[in-house]
Amino acid sequence: MLIDARHREETRVAVVKGNRIEEFDFESAEHKQLKGNIYLAKVTRVEPSLQAAFVDYGGNRHGFLAFSEIHPDYYQIPREDREALLREEREHAEEEAALRAEVEDDDDHGASDDGLEVVEATHHHDEEDAVEGAAEGGEEGGSNGRRKRGKGDDAADELRRKRMALRRRYKIQDVIKRRQVLLVQVVKEERGNKGAALTTYLSLAGRYCVLMPNTSHGGGISRKISNAADRKRLKSIIAEMNLPSTMGCIVRTAGLQRTKPEIKRDFDYLARLWDEIREKTLKSAAPALIHNDSDLIKRAIRDIYNKDIEEVIVEGEDGYKAAKDFMKLLMPSHARRVKQYADAVSLFQRASVEDQLAAMYNPVVQLKSGGYLVINPTEALVSIDINSGRSTREHGIEQTAVATNLEAAREIARQLRLRDMAGLVVIDFIDMEMNSNIRKVEKAMKEALKDDRARIQVGRISGFGLMEMSRQRLRTGVLEASTRQCPHCEGTGLVRTASSAGLSALRMLEEEAARGRGNLVTLRASQEAAFYVLNNKRRELDEIEQRYGVTIAILPDGEVEGARMSVEASGPRPERVVSYAPLVEEEDDLEIAEELDEEEIEEIESEREERGERGEEREGGRRRRRRRRRRGGQREEGRAEGEGEGESEQDADSSEAPELAEGEEEDAETGAEQSAEDALGEG
Repeated sequence: MLIDARHREETRVAVVKGNRIEEFDFESAEHKQLKGNIYLAKVTRVEPSLQAAFVDYGGNRHGFLAFSEIHPDYYQIPREDREALLREEREHAEEEAALRAEVEDDDDHGASDDGLEVVEATHHHDEEDAVEGAAEGGEEGGSNGRRKRGKGDDAADELRRKRMALRRRYKIQDVIKRRQVLLVQVVKEERGNKGAALTTYLSLAGRYCVLMPNTSHGGGISRKISNAADRKRLKSIIAEMNLPSTMGCIVRTAGLQRTKPEIKRDFDYLARLWDEIREKTLKSAAPALIHNDSDLIKRAIRDIYNKDIEEVIVEGEDGYKAAKDFMKLLMPSHARRVKQYADAVSLFQRASVEDQLAAMYNPVVQLKSGGYLVINPTEALVSIDINSGRSTREHGIEQTAVATNLEAAREIARQLRLRDMAGLVVIDFIDMEMNSNIRKVEKAMKEALKDDRARIQVGRISGFGLMEMSRQRLRTGVLEASTRQCPHCEGTGLVRTASSAGLSALRMLEEEAARGRGNLVTLRASQEAAFYVLNNKRRELDEIEQRYGVTIAILPDGEVEGARMSVEASGPRPERVVSYAPLVEEEDDLEIAEELDEEEIEEIESEREERGERGEEREGGRRRRRRRRRRGGQREEGRAEGEGEGESEQDADSSEAPELAEGEEEDAETGAEQSAEDALGEG
């Protein structure tokens, strides 16, 4: 194990086998790990719609605390009700544990060793999961390598559901109040706009044990320990510890070959740590950090170090002292393996691992056979594509595909650990025709994942050659913690060409000039786009200036690339403002026109023509009536002359009369009839 602690800004840990990195972890000052830390926090908001609370624990954002992650001790209910709830839960938990013990005994008498025990606790203790998450692969006995389920499992699950149903009689808004103080632990890091996920069910990880101080019904043996004799021996050790009824304990894989005194010493260390946490909590005011679990050197010795590691070489005085002291506390007999490195050449360079670490930033991973992997993390998943490349050792397509896929499976498992790629992972294997070869690759993939500390679920290769898996996130990935979004491509990896960006700039200039908000229009764009417009679109620029009466200024910006640009107008409004109407008027409610037959179209057109003729007649009658009223007393003196003028005007006006709306048809008809009667009476 190599530990580079020369610089305070970053600490790196690598486990090297020969010249090949097998494990890697790092921590930077900019991205301190929060997972595992314990805080005294205060509830800031209770959200009934989510059945969760938002908690101020001192982080950048408020943490998210689900109702299922709140211990009943924090419920604001009468003491008798709380004690009754805890008592019922404890009884169900004991029955469930007894059932699972019976199932395990049945499995011990003839079941294969490939079964992986599921440590059943009400809540997810990610500290243990992060260390003991077994790869869901093994022999093909059960789903994803787990042992087959039986009636005992179903009965135990039913009891667990009943135990969880006890909580549902309460709602979070009834039992948790704003400004209430809680002791919480971070189980998931902050990512993007999401705050950290929290729990009140605490877990303290040691070298051989995980102590759960307020989880009475959680505990057992690591799921990766499958030998029946070993499990019984470790269970007897836990039983002899006489744990309080409010505590739980899990024996980790590292405790498999350890004696009772060693496991007991590790448990005592965790018990003392819990006492210190309680004392500090009583003296603190929320929000406050109570326990820091983010020291990389301590985590590496506790979680990564094992008996197969011959020595721990540390570069850096402070790092060496921290590693030595913690090893003496945790495993005194192994303290002599911690050594200090003091050569002029850096430790990682001396061990020839710097190039391998630099390659983690490259999406392409070369294989020894000539093939290669392409790793592409996206928002939804991590895609891994396998290509045969220059691999030509085999004699046929099928043999080449199988050999490349087998080699890629081992390398993918390694890259998952090194880069800590988590979430949904989809692997595109090279197509294989024979089912036996497909099964062989699946088995190799699951075998390679057995050494991973994360919890992994693996599916089969589909008909499209894709394998899906999910992997637990142990820490912040290398790329996420040590990179930032590209300011030029905004994280897409693509930049607009000069012609495309230049045309986009030209359109923006014309649009801003047409608005007429100022006679000086200024474009700020990348040098590539600005030079393209100036060199290739000079005539178009002159036309825009002449048409809209503006002056265009183009300012190249060497700090931006692609289509990142801005246009602004300043100065007085131009003398010539060209107004334009949109081609299509926006409507609030868009109606979808139905398709009409030809006969319906003809009927509609004929009705429109008839309405148009009637409208012209009615409009003419109405106009005559208005004119006669205006003439008043002049009718008798110039009746003949006035009627002649009215008839001539009637003919002209009727030819120009627009079509009346349907709602005015009846009034228009009445007006026309009345006008006709008046004309007859006067005649």
